[in-house]
Amino acid sequence: MTSTVRAEVASGRRIAALALPALVVLAAEPLYVLVDTAVVGHLGAVPLAGLALGGNILSAAAILGNFLAYGTTGRAARRYGAGDRTGAVVEGVQASWLALAGGLAFVLVAQLLAEPVAHALAGGGAGGAQIAAGAERWLRIAAFGAPGILLALAGNGWMRGVQATRRPVVFVLTANLLSAVLAPVLVYPAGLGLVGSAIANVTAQTISAILFVAALLAERVDLRPRPALLRAQLSVGRDLVLRTLSMQLCFTSAAAVAARFGAAALGAHQIALQLWNFCSLLLDSVAVAAQSLIGADLGAGRPVQARLTARRIGIAGAVCGAGLALLVGLGAPVLPGVFSADPAVHRQAMLAWPWFVGLLPLAGVVFALDGVLIGAGDVGFLRNLTLISTLAGFLPAIWLAYVLRLGLGGVWAGLGVFIALRLVLAVGRTVRGRWAVPGSG
Repeated sequence: MTSTVRAEVASGRRIAALALPALVVLAAEPLYVLVDTAVVGHLGAVPLAGLALGGNILSAAAILGNFLAYGTTGRAARRYGAGDRTGAVVEGVQASWLALAGGLAFVLVAQLLAEPVAHALAGGGAGGAQIAAGAERWLRIAAFGAPGILLALAGNGWMRGVQATRRPVVFVLTANLLSAVLAPVLVYPAGLGLVGSAIANVTAQTISAILFVAALLAERVDLRPRPALLRAQLSVGRDLVLRTLSMQLCFTSAAAVAARFGAAALGAHQIALQLWNFCSLLLDSVAVAAQSLIGADLGAGRPVQARLTARRIGIAGAVCGAGLALLVGLGAPVLPGVFSADPAVHRQAMLAWPWFVGLLPLAGVVFALDGVLIGAGDVGFLRNLTLISTLAGFLPAIWLAYVLRLGLGGVWAGLGVFIALRLVLAVGRTVRGRWAVPGSG
């Protein structure tokens, strides 16, 4: 039995079988955002900066809603590993109710707070006022896609949990390809500018949600809200939301500091950050495999196999991160020009680029081990890890960069401190193995 487990884990086939479809799903949304960034970037530095701020605020919905995907994957995977597929799908039903409620709440809050939040993040001066106006206009429309974002996250969560990874590929690609065609048409020939970008975003998110909800309905399980399961999901969600809130605080602070170095710096930060997000989600495909496999192994009472899988996952994350670093490094002369023709934006992007490239291998390990710990339900530790890295590492570094006027390179150095602290703490926790607790709940 032991030799079979070791051979299965060492081959990596189970990891690849789940990671590759997840990679397509995870890449589709940020790839669309990159297309949107390129489309808007050719309107000029100020519209690009407005998209940067508005998109950063909207991303709070997805980041805060990540527990709907990650938490649901772990819980559904444990039930699936224990032989209860129906129970795994019901976890998806409860997550979808939470998604709908959270999405509608985000729409309301965005309409109320779009103006003051955009102006606070953009800073003062005439340039800041122009950036804030564009961000507000974009956000008020794009916020209506929040329910769709969260419903798709919930759908991905339960499907990953039952290891049904092919249908999400079709759902997400269909929606994003349609909107990738729609965005340039609305922005340029239709003359809608930033408004056209926002409408294309809402279109993609709504279509994706409809497809995931249809798949859930086809399972013919009980659709009623179950208070006990909702409370359990919210308990997991509390820790994951605190974790993601601290990460969102990091990236929002980075955007705010970059904005104070000027429109070119903020535009360059938007380019580097969206490419970073794209690479991060590619790396997260390994973490998705970890969530499904670790959850299923522990649900089936196989902690030894779970620990062996965790080791393989960490190695796979490092290799993937190094490969992406090589590609991004080689692309430095051409990638910024895809998104903006402004020479000032190009110069600013090169200040962030060495940090961007150097952090990718470290991030590959960090994100992979995050997947291991989420699959094991060790979300309390992840919450504490991220809070420590934010409060003791990133925030002091980022505001020191502002005070010392270190520019965009200083902003990305702060992100480097954040990643390095997370790496040290996550590796230590994984090696000790206290997270490998068997059981279906």
